[in-house]
Amino acid sequence: MNDFSDLGLKKSLVSAVNALGYTEPTAIQLQAIPFVLANRDVMARAQTGTGKTAAFALPILHRLSDTILDTPQVRALVLTPTRELAQQVYKSFKQYAENTELTIGVAYGGVSINPQIAAINGGIDVLVATPGRLLDHLINESLSLINLTTIVFDEADRMLDLGFKDEINRILNRAPATRQTLLFSATFDNEIFKLSKSLLTDPTIIEIGERNSAATKVEQVVYCVDKDRKRELTSYLIGSKNWHQVLIFTRTKQGADELAKEMLKDGIKTQSIHGDKSQGAREKALADFKAGKTRALVATDVAARGIDITDLNYVINYELPYVAEDYVHRIGRTARAGKEGLALSLMSPDEEWLLTAVEKVLDERLLQQWLPGYEPDLTKTEKRVNQARKPSRQKLRQKALGQKKQSHKRR
Repeated sequence: MNDFSDLGLKKSLVSAVNALGYTEPTAIQLQAIPFVLANRDVMARAQTGTGKTAAFALPILHRLSDTILDTPQVRALVLTPTRELAQQVYKSFKQYAENTELTIGVAYGGVSINPQIAAINGGIDVLVATPGRLLDHLINESLSLINLTTIVFDEADRMLDLGFKDEINRILNRAPATRQTLLFSATFDNEIFKLSKSLLTDPTIIEIGERNSAATKVEQVVYCVDKDRKRELTSYLIGSKNWHQVLIFTRTKQGADELAKEMLKDGIKTQSIHGDKSQGAREKALADFKAGKTRALVATDVAARGIDITDLNYVINYELPYVAEDYVHRIGRTARAGKEGLALSLMSPDEEWLLTAVEKVLDERLLQQWLPGYEPDLTKTEKRVNQARKPSRQKLRQKALGQKKQSHKRR
């Protein structure tokens, strides 16, 4: 099976996909599309950048196009954890539906709700939304889910991490009990399986690649460096190697702003993107980055959701994440659509335990290097925090997720 038409998809959808340069289905598409077409509940896991959106979008559009309504009503709903991902998924649906009469809508916070209400009143078949803004519409009765036939939870693991469980329950209470439910994620853990039991009915479970593994074409390197020299090393690497479109991850919003400010002083055109910035500022920063006007973009984990740049070659973990699974999502921003990429992590001596947690999730050891001239000061080794006194991973996870929950509302 080497063509999308072999999957039983309508010619209008196949031609739209081919026009985008995609001729052969990916592994997740090959396995998921037939079950979605058969109206089965599906729980699917695949690495970021492997074509998960098309795996559910194409069969949904195929089924909806069998019946075109005079006044379109929301029959398919895609829930995403962030605004950026909502925009990305919306764009994909629009492209795939180019040759159909189906209408696609999007709803997320941070912008006026009125244009969204107008679009919904005009009629839409598929709605891509964030949970908070969707609830706004439901509470204001500007939207009804009475005709909903399919609901998709995209990046379901991030939904849980961002504390959307209550919102999900309130949304489902307003949705038909009989429906098709699809759950797509880059990682599976116990919480995801627990959630699936309450959402899905006799689901088909699809897993592509090893569980919680990184994309195979990402070269992963860890540089050991003192914390107070990380910024210097980051600017040095970008400048000396002439890197462009470098995505850099920090753990906090303040850290993202401070790093971007200091890198600008180093002559590296840099912007930051995080949940405290307005939607307009986030969209402009992302647009400048995609257009190559900005050389480096410093982001938090939440804000980076939905950054989809096919030719993004470099990801730098300026700080390793407290939630080890976030590492998989971070480096999944590169090596997309079968391309190669480099994921570089800067680790100070007191962060070794965070690397250990990441390696446990990946079930592999990562290559550690010391860059000449930037070796960590070994005299600081004695000052490392006693491992026994470090907070447990569970407490750190709660701390990290607590920070995220404060900024997730109305995304």
